[in-house]
Amino acid sequence: MDHLSVFIRVVEAGSFTAAARITGTTPSSISKSMARLEARLGIRLFKRSTRAFGLTPEGAVYFERVAPLVRGIEEAGDEVSGPADATGQLRISVPADFGRLLVNALTCRFLEKNPGLRLDLSMSDRHVDVIREGYDGAVRVGNVADTGLIARPLGVLSLVLVASPQYLGRRGMPESISALGAHDHIRYMLAGRPFPIAFERGDFVPPTGPFDADSGEALRLAAVNGLGIVQILRASVHEELLAGKLVPVLADHALRPVPIQILHAFSRTVPLRVRALFDFLDLEIGRLRSL
Repeated sequence: MDHLSVFIRVVEAGSFTAAARITGTTPSSISKSMARLEARLGIRLFKRSTRAFGLTPEGAVYFERVAPLVRGIEEAGDEVSGPADATGQLRISVPADFGRLLVNALTCRFLEKNPGLRLDLSMSDRHVDVIREGYDGAVRVGNVADTGLIARPLGVLSLVLVASPQYLGRRGMPESISALGAHDHIRYMLAGRPFPIAFERGDFVPPTGPFDADSGEALRLAAVNGLGIVQILRASVHEELLAGKLVPVLADHALRPVPIQILHAFSRTVPLRVRALFDFLDLEIGRLRSL
């Protein structure tokens, strides 16, 4: 990769370390490449300190001028070179329970189809810093705040209310939305607050109950163990519903679906290895919608 392309990647990634992860090289190699570019231009492009990393005023002007040119050259190369195999390392973050739904497809079909790729998969409900931690993308379930990143929509997934037969045997099946208030709920915590139960027709129910978690996997296990009613992705409990470990609650009242998106820091030119993953996730989430 030439010095100009490396420069664009460093600016977009926010650090030498993150750019090294994205390009599959080392921070030392990135630093040397930028030192050579600065020496050739006779200017300082970056402000470097233990607390901050950013462009100098001259670096910002240079980026604004050369970034469209470099991206245009890369796009033209992609168009005339024809199809190619995706190669390199991919680093992606997905929520833990949602990742459980994807890991089989990723480790079988995706890597089988793309043998030149190495996949680094983080399955955690922690919201990673995509740029600083060097991720190619982070899957988010639900609405996301403005992060300054680019969000590629992947569709929506259905939510469902479920409980175990043991819980419903003790407390009875609620017959109406208003009856939900008298039941124990397993609550998903988002930014320190319980996520409300939202129905498509507009009703909202603030859940109360004995167990809170910010992990979909914990919600699912707590429901199977009879702690209460939970609002959860239908795809996450597909097997438990088939096995009778969980039972739908108020199945005639549809819940509001949640959007799925993948956040990334690439601007106009998304590398082939990353596009391959994004396109695969598009298809795989379409499959999950059918469950």
